[in-house]
Amino acid sequence: MLFEGVLKKMPTELKEEVQYYMVFENDFLHVNQLLNQKISLSFLKYQCLNCGKDKKIFRQGFCYDCFYEIPQAGDWIMKPELSTAHLEQEDRNLEYEKKVQLQPHIVYLANSSNVKVGVTRKTQVPTRWIDQGAHEALEILEVPNRYLAGIAEVALKDHVADKTNWRTMLKNEIEDVSLEEKRNELLQFLPEEVEPYILKNNKETEINFPVLRYPKKLKSLNIEKSREYTGVLKGVKGQYLLFEDDTVFNVRNNAGFYIELKV
Repeated sequence: MLFEGVLKKMPTELKEEVQYYMVFENDFLHVNQLLNQKISLSFLKYQCLNCGKDKKIFRQGFCYDCFYEIPQAGDWIMKPELSTAHLEQEDRNLEYEKKVQLQPHIVYLANSSNVKVGVTRKTQVPTRWIDQGAHEALEILEVPNRYLAGIAEVALKDHVADKTNWRTMLKNEIEDVSLEEKRNELLQFLPEEVEPYILKNNKETEINFPVLRYPKKLKSLNIEKSREYTGVLKGVKGQYLLFEDDTVFNVRNNAGFYIELKV
């Protein structure tokens, strides 16, 4: 089978085992069905996820010009505390920023390599947790806008991590932690503005990934540099494909790369 198209973040479904998909312009691929099969990846060109041009990808699937112009790549995406739509203040496009920022957001704890705090739109639960490779997660706040979620995250970052160690996550070197106990420890550090939005009775969500074998000595695939790669798929976790020879490939980080995939 031959598939061709631009890479984007893999859509997922939370079931007994996470289901992964690749969606191209004219093709649709259920990645779970490829486990234990030999896969070949070839880099063909760039295709910016915004303008569609064959221009070198800079960040997040966008070329340099688009990354610094479009609202989908504003600083508030990575730093929610910089959100200003609730103040009617525009960053790049107020209409877009209102649409995204002025909706319910979740502040959560997730355990992938370690317990971390994070922020996501409510509509992105549990997708965000899956993308981070978390095997358990817990919602601790539901706030009406992105700014409030951001200031809560900033306050908690002094007491818990806000990033995932991707190597530890992919090796599955994890330990179970009571996120409910961790939540109760952290509540005292939240700003007064968000106290009315605390979720005190939520239970942990458990997530199982389709992995037959975890890598031991990670080799990250740079498809832009190597141009092609062939390996036997042994699992999918987070947004990574895990291969038999310990090679790992981050699909999301390669968004905007137009590839050929052979099975």
